[in-house]
This record gives sequence, C-alpha cells and structure tokens, in this order.
Amino acid sequence: MDVLIIAPDVPVYAHPGDAGADLVSAEAIRLEPGQRALVGTGVRIALPDGHLGFVVPRSGLATKHGITVVNAPGTVDAGYRGEIKVTLLNTDRDHAYEIGIGDRIAQLIVLPVPRANFIPVDELPDSVRGEGGFGSTGYQKDGVQA
Repeated sequence: MDVLIIAPDVPVYAHPGDAGADLVSAEAIRLEPGQRALVGTGVRIALPDGHLGFVVPRSGLATKHGITVVNAPGTVDAGYRGEIKVTLLNTDRDHAYEIGIGDRIAQLIVLPVPRANFIPVDELPDSVRGEGGFGSTGYQKDGVQA
C-alpha cells in the first residue's frame, strides 16, 4: 500500500516482516522521572480511506528505560493531515531520559479498518461471555480470582 508522506525522516521498518515502522523524534527533549511530553516527529501522512495508523511504544524503550506512549495506541485517522506527535511518559522513578533529534521513540502500524454500521436494537443476542468483563475470567490460568 502506498502512503503519501511529508517527513524529514521517513519511518522505516527495522526488519523484514516487522509490523511497526519506527518514528523518530524531530526535537531534543529531556524527560524527568514521571514527566510526560508531546514530542514531534515531523511526519505528516495521507492514509488511504479505510485505514488507520496506530502509534505504539517501542518495547526496548519501555523495558530498558521506562519510556512509554501514554495513550497507546494513539490513533491516526485517514483524514488527519497534521504532524504525528507522540505523548511520551517516563515511568522510571529515579532517572531522567534524554531524547535526541533522530532517536527512535515509537512505532507506526498501519491497518485496514472496516466501517461499522451501528444498528439500534432493543436487545442484543446472547453470547457465551455475556456481560462479563474487567477480570471476570480471573487472573490465573485456572480462572481463579487473585
């Protein structure tokens, strides 16, 4: 699929078969412990209708430094033409994290999305799950509540 883009650094896939293309920072910023910041990427895209972009954290940044994307996944709608910005959060309690221009800060995953037709009804059909949610199946493999 072709995606039109305006960017100083075009997102790239690090390995064949990767789902996410790396987004890099267009600005230098220091994230203090517990601090969040909106970080620009300089990337503007035109997704085809029927597609969306998800902005997701990079696992290495999260695991090694506690840097995550606050609203993950961030949604880039097909009609959006502004700069993709990433709200990063430093979850480390003790250490600040320096982000330099060109540092990989998140990934962009492009997916097809069907358009839903919402049909008002008075009752929904039954299902095995029913109204169970928010941990209703338990937390251990045998379904025991913890």
